Amino acid sequence: MIDAFASEWYKIRTVRSTMTIIGTVAAFMLLCVLWSWYVAGYWDGLSAARRATAKAAPAEQPLAVSLPVCAVVLGALTLTSEYSCGMNRTSLAAMPRRLTLFTAKATVTAATMLAAALVSLAVGSAAGKAIVGERPVPAFQGAAADVAAHLLWLGLTTAAITLVTFGLGAVLRSTAGTITVGMAVLIVLPGLAQLLPAPWDDRIWSAMPGNLSNQIAGAPGSSTDHGVLSPALAVALLVGYVAVVLAVGAVSFARRDA
Repeated sequence: MIDAFASEWYKIRTVRSTMTIIGTVAAFMLLCVLWSWYVAGYWDGLSAARRATAKAAPAEQPLAVSLPVCAVVLGALTLTSEYSCGMNRTSLAAMPRRLTLFTAKATVTAATMLAAALVSLAVGSAAGKAIVGERPVPAFQGAAADVAAHLLWLGLTTAAITLVTFGLGAVLRSTAGTITVGMAVLIVLPGLAQLLPAPWDDRIWSAMPGNLSNQIAGAPGSSTDHGVLSPALAVALLVGYVAVVLAVGAVSFARRDA
């Protein structure tokens, strides 16, 4: 098992697509810094009356938007790219135990995305806090424990989306198809859900994978309506998505011809 993990780690860190995704995450981390700089300058130019009602997204908002997209792409490419070039046969020849190989690939992929998410979120948030300083911007204030919980769940949700897309890739075996379905679930379906009559619009929107993290631990100081689910139910739903899709993906990977 350790050899399988080592092999998959070597693969994922040496392919250009992974470096491109990590570079994209780093670029959005820098965008967090620029956003914080803009907020600080904008706040300084407001009157006292305007500051009382002014709102701004938190420093990590650029990453909160981009990380799920990066997770979909990485989760899709990890497995489907091997099917597209025929390297899946080489992998199975080196590691015939399919479930072991599937587990190693899923774990390494999720861990890579989780590490990238947590590091970028921590740096982006800390830099934003330092730039804004003592300015009482609501979205940049909050107890350290609340901010840490919010960032942690953003990272964990990113890893969960990676695993869901990875399992979906095992079923579809198509990079384009997996990314298309992943983006549809992440972006298109939540928008369509809001067109439904109440109360189903809020219920279905709240149950979408990309909307769960803020219902578990929302950004401190944010007045945005994050959804109708309790934190416990949102966690259970997130775990359920991962478990079901990974189980279906594992069965497909183990039983279908290479």
